[in-house]
Amino acid sequence: MLSELEFENFNQEKFDLLIDARSPKEFTHSHLQGALNFYALNDDEHKKIGTLYKQNQALAKAEGASCICANMASHIPVITQKFRIGSKVGIYCARGGLRSKSIAVILSELGYRVVRLKGGFKAYRAFLLNFFDQSLNLKLFSLCGNTGCGKSELLESLPHAIHLEKMANHLGSSFGNILGDQPTQKAFESLLFGEISKINDFAFIESESRKIGEIILPLKLYESMQNAFKIYCFCSLENRIKRIEKFYKNKMTPLKFKECVAKITPYISANFKQDLLQNYEKKEWRKVIAMLLEYYDKTYKQPQKMDFKVNTDDISKAKEELLNFLKTKHKINF
Repeated sequence: MLSELEFENFNQEKFDLLIDARSPKEFTHSHLQGALNFYALNDDEHKKIGTLYKQNQALAKAEGASCICANMASHIPVITQKFRIGSKVGIYCARGGLRSKSIAVILSELGYRVVRLKGGFKAYRAFLLNFFDQSLNLKLFSLCGNTGCGKSELLESLPHAIHLEKMANHLGSSFGNILGDQPTQKAFESLLFGEISKINDFAFIESESRKIGEIILPLKLYESMQNAFKIYCFCSLENRIKRIEKFYKNKMTPLKFKECVAKITPYISANFKQDLLQNYEKKEWRKVIAMLLEYYDKTYKQPQKMDFKVNTDDISKAKEELLNFLKTKHKINF
């Protein structure tokens, strides 16, 4: 069985297997959440066939069909071993064209129930851009507070949490790029859409600037964050230092530290920079962190209106206090 659906309906289906039929390079750049890459054409084939198509469409289709058959000869044993015949399979390619259709026909003939995404990944991206261009239909509770106060830890313990830094693979500050490569903007938006789609009524989120490393938050989401219910997190300086040391110490290399210091150099004095680098070279982590907290505390702009304040020295107690407050005062059911 073979059918085709617009993304909004396609997204409602419960697939046993979701196939991205595009090349590995396209898949790595961005893909629908949960998709597996059973490509019709590999990277080299995709480039070669694409070039040939501009010169001779008939020959390109013949060459493409030959490549697809060879690739499917490798894919079919894997698919049939992991997904029984009769399973529901969703599939898409770049524009809903020959790549997804070719694989869909083969799997359909094998007995799979196959649904193609009409318009392919391009249609999905159009849907996402429209989705993020609309006002967010969620009540947001935003965790605010100085660096190291435990916002991320508290957020991870809460229900309906949207963890932007985790999705962006970045800790937010000038020193936050220590987790490795960030996803592409499209990949981040795909992750974000997936998380928001799971939530119907309210969500907890950490207060962020609009840019997290190289990732830019959708404007409507950022505006919703500015108008969110503000929860101010605070704790002792000692715990702030301990938390930052835990997150950064083993991930920060000397080269990365110097690169990060260079980012804030225009905003600090020469003496401050020299002391910072010397303390780092001496492995005086507590001093380094204390100095940086002094710098960041001066730059942190506390929201004018705080709706609730919670001590985050103990994350478990903070969670309990916050949820009890929202249950009692705002009738939020968790």
